[in-house]
Amino acid sequence: MSDTFKTVARFQYSTEAQIIKGRLEAEGIQVFLSDNLTIDTDPLVSNAIGGVKLKVLSHDALKAQHILDSIQNFSVDDEGNPIQCPKCKSEKVNLFSTITDFKSFIAFLFGFISGTLPFYAKDKFKCENCNYEFNTKS
Repeated sequence: MSDTFKTVARFQYSTEAQIIKGRLEAEGIQVFLSDNLTIDTDPLVSNAIGGVKLKVLSHDALKAQHILDSIQNFSVDDEGNPIQCPKCKSEKVNLFSTITDFKSFIAFLFGFISGTLPFYAKDKFKCENCNYEFNTKS
């Protein structure tokens, strides 16, 4: 049995990695996080060092990858049900920010400089199949 580790996933921040680590450990897979303390100390270096690496023993890599593939990557409502696109009824819907035009950028910049939260930033949903953008109220 080999005791070498294999990287099966990378994450921007350690909080994301900790959630997946817990899921894999619940399945009996030994997990090791690399560079998580460095990124917790200075989150701005995450892209420079390749993020938090989630590693498992080599012989568990295939099982871990199967579990990672089974985790849903799309948005769900408060009850855990997948959000459906109102146009095509697809459940492949992602959340995104609306800071895209000049007005929202100025509001974001003002909020950033004054130390408050952005006033004009809203979140919308976007369907991966038909690229339709919508609010949950629509």
